Amino acid sequence: MAISLESLREFKTIDFRAPPPSPVGPGHRPSVANDDVLSNFLQHSLRVPDLILPDRVFPRQKPTQNPPKLDFKSLESVEDDFLFSTMESIGQIGCFELVNHGIPTELIESVINAGAGIFELSAEKKAEMLRSSERAYGFVESHGDQDEKERSTEEFVWCLEEAIRVEMEGVWPNHYSNFSDKMEILSSEIEKAGEKFVQILEQKCNRKWKYEEQGRRKEEEQVGSVCYLYKHCHNSPEDQNKGGSSLKYEVIRMLIRGSEYPHALCFHICHGSSEFHLYSKKGWLTFCPNKDALVVTVGDQLQAWSGGHYKHVIGRPIFSSEVEEENSNVSMAFLYSPPTKSHLGEEDDQENTISLKQQALFALLLLVFYQFYFYVRKVIG
Repeated sequence: MAISLESLREFKTIDFRAPPPSPVGPGHRPSVANDDVLSNFLQHSLRVPDLILPDRVFPRQKPTQNPPKLDFKSLESVEDDFLFSTMESIGQIGCFELVNHGIPTELIESVINAGAGIFELSAEKKAEMLRSSERAYGFVESHGDQDEKERSTEEFVWCLEEAIRVEMEGVWPNHYSNFSDKMEILSSEIEKAGEKFVQILEQKCNRKWKYEEQGRRKEEEQVGSVCYLYKHCHNSPEDQNKGGSSLKYEVIRMLIRGSEYPHALCFHICHGSSEFHLYSKKGWLTFCPNKDALVVTVGDQLQAWSGGHYKHVIGRPIFSSEVEEENSNVSMAFLYSPPTKSHLGEEDDQENTISLKQQALFALLLLVFYQFYFYVRKVIG
């Protein structure tokens, strides 16, 4: 059958499109859809409950409670019953104030005044002395947004190591040597106080800490005495009432870094602070510290040695904006740990080791015995 040219043209102009989709019918309801009782049940059972989520990650604040005070000079002569009850209170709070500690106020003030100069270094020099995995000392870098950085506490870690003296004399010449010498004297006084307190605690409370159970890593043994220097931002009453985002950030950071350096006690020097905050995993409390007292917090080592009797807490002084004295917002925290080898460990070493003199004497006796034995055999034979 012949197809005309016009038919071909009409054929080309036909628009071939896919047919429209068939209308989808509504889903079939179950046969019990009209059951009012079942519909009401499904409506209530499938509803997402209203969840009340916590609006903070901050630990719960406990009622204000003043920690016990210990007179350092009268520790040895204090009655055992009084000391035992005081130590029970320290075990619950994890903190106490040490008065009459014998450390001269002039020495403390001179170290604070000298240490304040560290935070006056330029940003470039601070960047040169940032802490890292290879450097256990120096400035701690602040994280967060720009507003939090401006209101956060500046932090510098000092330790009794020759490397820090060499590096700091390069960025802070003519000043660091004077500061370091005073810090060594103050650190020595703190260690004496910590050693005496632990010894009296063992004697009076009839406890022998198991030092060997809390071993130290090699890098911790090399660091030696450690002190944290802080330059605090002044907190206004409005910031404290609101909770202060920067304060929360710093506390969370402290809780995370709480076990950075294992220690038995932490001695806080915070002259000029309006309040002192204690933080733990269970909550936090605040009190007004004594002006001339050392605030001492329990460390993770003492908690481990005591089987959890003394609780590890983290302390932070708060400086009010109303105080405008020079260097009134600088505090220090000294970490104290007893020597790695305690008196218990030394006794064990003495019992299990034989000196060279004893070995030589034993060899000499053995030689005499053999000579006598062969002489007897020769006579008898």
